[in-house]
Amino acid sequence: MEPVLRQIGQTDWITVIIFASAVFLVLAKALFYSRFLNFVILPFNSKYVFLYNKKDKLVNGFNLLFGIFLLLNFSLFLYYGVDFYLPEGMISSLLLYSVILIFLVLFLFGKLLTQLGSGTIFNSRAVISEIVFKKITYLNYSGLVMFLMNLLLTYVFAGSKEIYLLGSILVVIVLIIGWATIIKTHLKFVTSYFFYFILYLCALEIAPLIIILNTLNV
Repeated sequence: MEPVLRQIGQTDWITVIIFASAVFLVLAKALFYSRFLNFVILPFNSKYVFLYNKKDKLVNGFNLLFGIFLLLNFSLFLYYGVDFYLPEGMISSLLLYSVILIFLVLFLFGKLLTQLGSGTIFNSRAVISEIVFKKITYLNYSGLVMFLMNLLLTYVFAGSKEIYLLGSILVVIVLIIGWATIIKTHLKFVTSYFFYFILYLCALEIAPLIIILNTLNV
């Protein structure tokens, strides 16, 4: 038998990303089993939020593992969205993913600092921390949806814009459920700072989505 030179293609580095994210998912389940079980039913039962909102807040091992899981899958999901519209060969696939990952890390970290800083400005650190915890929780949950869609887009329905659109809709639904829960729980606080709340929504929630959509339509 003659040796066959195997070319390392796009699917190989994506497989590494998916495998790495799966490792963090398994670790989260193994190390925080009870918490994980409450987490996976989050959109249908808000028990998780009430159980863990007051305990350890933002800094804990579960959030750290799921945060990395989210970043890996969110970046890959955005990569697929951009890759659908970029001319073929315009930019190295792995380089494009790396750029998206770095941008996402900087954006989310800056957004987190802005949110926590606003708590100091308005003398409402405890309330802001609760809101940020809930937002991170639902955002982390959306990572599960993106993980599933990334699997489908990589191994089952490669290049399917319909699957990508379905995944995007599901992610938006999860985030809307999160925002509805936040507004319902903190309605008094939101109405007290209604102008700043609308300003925040426009600047840090809606504007990034518009920018992403405009980029994809270029």
